[in-house]
Amino acid sequence: MQEILEAIRSADTTPAQFASIPVPEHYRGVTLHRDEAGMFEGQPSADKDPRRSLHLDEVPVPELGPGEALVAVMASAINYNTVWSSIFEPIPTFAFLSRYGRMSPLAKRHDLPYHVLGSDLSGVVLRTGAGVNNWKPGDQVVAHCLSVELESAEGHDDTMLDPEQRIWGFETNFGGLAELALVKTNQLMPKPAHLTWEEAASPGLVNSTAYRQLISANGAAMKQGDNVLIWGASGGLGSYAVQYALAGGATPVCVVSSPEKAALCEAMGAEAVIDRSAEDYRFWLDEHNQDPKEWKRLGARIRELTGGEDVDIVFEHPGRETFGASVFVAKRGGTIVTCASTSGYTHEYDNRYLWMNLKRIVGSHFANYKEAWAANRLIAKGRIHPTLSRSYKLEHAGQAAYDVHKNLHHGKVGVLCLSPEEGLGITDHELRAKHEAAINRFRANGTQDAAAVPAPALAGQSG
Repeated sequence: MQEILEAIRSADTTPAQFASIPVPEHYRGVTLHRDEAGMFEGQPSADKDPRRSLHLDEVPVPELGPGEALVAVMASAINYNTVWSSIFEPIPTFAFLSRYGRMSPLAKRHDLPYHVLGSDLSGVVLRTGAGVNNWKPGDQVVAHCLSVELESAEGHDDTMLDPEQRIWGFETNFGGLAELALVKTNQLMPKPAHLTWEEAASPGLVNSTAYRQLISANGAAMKQGDNVLIWGASGGLGSYAVQYALAGGATPVCVVSSPEKAALCEAMGAEAVIDRSAEDYRFWLDEHNQDPKEWKRLGARIRELTGGEDVDIVFEHPGRETFGASVFVAKRGGTIVTCASTSGYTHEYDNRYLWMNLKRIVGSHFANYKEAWAANRLIAKGRIHPTLSRSYKLEHAGQAAYDVHKNLHHGKVGVLCLSPEEGLGITDHELRAKHEAAINRFRANGTQDAAAVPAPALAGQSG
């Protein structure tokens, strides 16, 4: 691994030299263990601790198949699917690996007693499999997390509709929270040259998801002048939605949970911000009954901020806690676009406000390759910026997942994999200088670097 790292850090290493570096037989990866899938049974979700379930193991390097690449991972990031995986909800991810493993002998590689997690990466291509033409050893890349087979007709208009569509590092093995990762080469995109490894790794999943959900015709198809209600507007997903709304001439109405998070939205340029904690919104009277009066209070507050207008689009991802309010506050003919349910999957809303006011609910899941490429292009051009607030070392990935689970973070939480420290990997210093303040915006708001954060190391076991 040290030889690989030295080659990456040298500006003079050629593709042929990268191709000649021996690939080690084992690598370190953040894993779940199949025999521990029941460890949290009977506990409330909020009490399940990722630091107990995540391990740092030495695991064998997988066989490289056609159309695939082995990537040396410099950095990765935590997404909510890593949190779900770590607390074995809604089901243990080993069910996904078993299903995938039944598809073909090559897919059987993924069905193992351990699961290497992670759906983001930045790094360098080490090897490519048969039939790969667009990528070569030495290419600096980021990866999006859509894994598809494309053997069925359904996926050829929108690859997200492929019946064998999976999220890499969640529904497949060999993810990005590791020193090496196995990806399909149609997941690869060029690394933005003005960003560090950890900055470049952090946008992938959430940036692409926000792009499809809000901008794409497959999502809400936002247009200039729209009012957009964005839940969790300073978080990993919402912070990109805010940037897209502002860049696209829309008005984001940001909902956050603290003054610090409100300040982050304002720093991005948002003017309409609701601190739901300070204003004490309580959409549920109890476990079974919502409070429509609170929906109406939220709608009135939104109109105060927009000059009397309701929102054209609601950018939904909390799910159960907020969905009734989201359906209510959308304007007549408006759109509620949802990509997740972090507060619960069983949504309840008053359907009269949907059908009688001709509103639409649109489901949106990650992004196809074209959408992910477009989203990464905007990052590379400095039009949209990473929202990285903190990075942990690989052995502290459990603490990183815990932070996201407990909502202790702002923006995205990064993980250094092969990269020995933050700040490495920048090759376009001129472009970076133009956007330094925006790139560091989330770091500058009450967070610390990885070295300053005490965190328990993951347990290490052999794979």
